[in-house]
Amino acid sequence: MRRVLSENELRALRMRAQLLAGEPVRGVGSAVARVVAVQAQAAGPARLALRARTAGLTAEDVNRVCGIERVVVRTWVMRGTLHMVAAADVRWLVGLLGPGFARAGRRRREQLGLDDRMCESGLAAIEKVLRGSDPLTRAELIERIAGEGTRIDAKTQAPAHLLMYAAMQGLICRGPDVARDEPTYVLLDDWVDESGRLDREEALAELARRYLAGYGPATVQDFLTWSGLPAVDGKKAFMLISEEIVNVNAAGAAMSALSSTDLDAIGECRPRLLGHFDALLLGYRSRALLLDPVYSKRIQAGGGFIQPAAVVDGRVIGTWRLVRAGKRLKVVIEPFAGLPRGSRDGLRVEAEDIGRFLGGDVTFDIAA
Repeated sequence: MRRVLSENELRALRMRAQLLAGEPVRGVGSAVARVVAVQAQAAGPARLALRARTAGLTAEDVNRVCGIERVVVRTWVMRGTLHMVAAADVRWLVGLLGPGFARAGRRRREQLGLDDRMCESGLAAIEKVLRGSDPLTRAELIERIAGEGTRIDAKTQAPAHLLMYAAMQGLICRGPDVARDEPTYVLLDDWVDESGRLDREEALAELARRYLAGYGPATVQDFLTWSGLPAVDGKKAFMLISEEIVNVNAAGAAMSALSSTDLDAIGECRPRLLGHFDALLLGYRSRALLLDPVYSKRIQAGGGFIQPAAVVDGRVIGTWRLVRAGKRLKVVIEPFAGLPRGSRDGLRVEAEDIGRFLGGDVTFDIAA
């Protein structure tokens, strides 16, 4: 008999899968691996995503893990967007997702003067320049490859698209950030070892398995939205792990969960403050379970920009912002309506933990 879950139970299970309820983990690598990837086109929000899923770590701990210890790698994977991924996963994720997104970006590259010949020339120049080199910023790298005969206009989006293409081909990844979170680039082969390669079917199965562990219960359509894979691959991925899946009826919809999931361990969802582009808001086809559609544009007004979210009992109840004045920080909650009863103290605890994580004194306020 198919298990039936209420909306509240589904929210609680997803919060627990996301490490936003229950026991947090203590390692950055473990937290990243649990959600498979943390969107990272902005460094600050990526660090805050890990703050919410770990215990006792600081922003500097995240920087060290990415830039020195190399436990986590930043590169382009899900939806063709920059993410943090565990070093152990980077080879099979890039191998599975990179080629498709590279093909999808071909027309835009051509508009920027990056035809196939120019791209191949650029990749050869990048490899030559970075081989044995210290990590280079984008400006430094573009200047160096010009000396190798690959000249592109640094004032356009061409440099960004060439570097993205190189990453999707498995040639480069992000290195350590320098001042003001400016990224550098390194050869992937110089940054991580060769382990972790999977063939395509193994990678599809592993991606579906890991998605359900970190986001389930969920549907194939949710998986497609999150990963950016074409429908045929998403369906095949779930089929490949069909013996590891149980079917549930959650909030009135047919969904899948890993058979290893404890569907009875619902537990309490304490208030959470999530940063821009949090995985909880990017992991599903619809946000209606988490966010009243009336307020959807308060979280995403347009494009891909996702606002920071205040979450109570697994539902988004407002946005929040961080105001800085030197080392003093102020967390301001902007509720959609009144705060849910009893949530103020929990939100204050979250605000204080953000201050601890960032290394500044914090005050807390609720906007009118």
